[in-house]
Amino acid sequence: MKNGFWTLRYTLINVTYFAAFCTIHAMAAVYLLANGFTNTEVGMLLAIANITSAVCQPLIAGIIDKPGPLTNRRFILISVLVIMAGSLILEFASNVKWLVFIVYALIYMIQFAYQPVMTALCFEYQKAGCGIYYGLARGLGSASFAVASAFIGGAVEKHGVKLLLLVNIITMLLSALVVFTFKKPGEDKEQASAAAASGKGHGNLFDFARTYPAFSVFLLGTICFYFAHNMINDFMIQIIRNLGGGETQLGYANFLQAILELPVMAVIGFFLKKISSDKMLVFSGAAFFVKILILVFAPDMKWMYISQSVQLFAYAVFIPAAAFYVSSTMDESDQVKGQAYVTSAITLGGVFSNLISGVLLDHFGIRPMLITGCAVCAAGVLIAAWGMKRLPHRTQSAAEDK
Repeated sequence: MKNGFWTLRYTLINVTYFAAFCTIHAMAAVYLLANGFTNTEVGMLLAIANITSAVCQPLIAGIIDKPGPLTNRRFILISVLVIMAGSLILEFASNVKWLVFIVYALIYMIQFAYQPVMTALCFEYQKAGCGIYYGLARGLGSASFAVASAFIGGAVEKHGVKLLLLVNIITMLLSALVVFTFKKPGEDKEQASAAAASGKGHGNLFDFARTYPAFSVFLLGTICFYFAHNMINDFMIQIIRNLGGGETQLGYANFLQAILELPVMAVIGFFLKKISSDKMLVFSGAAFFVKILILVFAPDMKWMYISQSVQLFAYAVFIPAAAFYVSSTMDESDQVKGQAYVTSAITLGGVFSNLISGVLLDHFGIRPMLITGCAVCAAGVLIAAWGMKRLPHRTQSAAEDK
């Protein structure tokens, strides 16, 4: 019963996060275009926010990993409050374009930045004796995104884009209340002795890469996986129109891939006891490749839905397997950085996809774009498999530093 209580509260943090993620990230273009931004300005804003997030995540993680007042929980709480405040500003100043640009980019970036910290929070609490079922909580987070996606589009058509901000404010308020009370046993006493108990960690990127060589090479593969993954997500409406569908089919496809993540994430812990997380990560990369390969040869919408169903083995396996890999392989003083590097690699994959895929689409069309994504993803699978099989997961220096 006690373990269920911890899981419930951690689940609420995930559910509110991904519901808000739908309103800020998935609906970013809808909100910005409705407020007078051009497609070029939208692309510029999102690129700046993504690049800034990719750079800031490891820096933030390095601060959290060091002994001091900034813990995982406190950073999440600060992030939630800043996003809520930014949404309030946008609610009343949506006609000031330069202010909307700055504030929206900020809350977009911060929302990405605290995602890996949420994962690190779970494993921190698990090691403190709190029985949190990570896979179920994370899967229900994906389900909340699916449900929000299913309803928010129609609601915005009826009530306007300001509804997005209202939903975001409400979910962030609920999240703040949950996070504020989400204290692990003995947290206050632990803070007093944290400096003595903590390892020094590997704050320098090159030291980190030398200490965890397999993981560092795998991150290059991750960038390639998510180049292909974001290519599909960002230009899905064009792919669907090319297959004879429209906006309704877009909603079905997004709902399908998000809802399918729940059952896999809920049971992934069982499989990770049988199969090592590094093998699961390479397997998920191969699934990303299969997902985009199907679209290269897809003749109609049926194959889009089949491609989206491969999400069961791609994203739904990658996210929890990466979290377990970092938790089981790295020193405690490096784990927030490890989670942050995963998210940074995912973000960089999205940035490169944004910069390249649109150009390919405009000049060569859908299929050449997808073939390019397929080739990049295949290279990522080979890189990841080589790194995980041939390189050590930890060098001796990690053991000495511990």
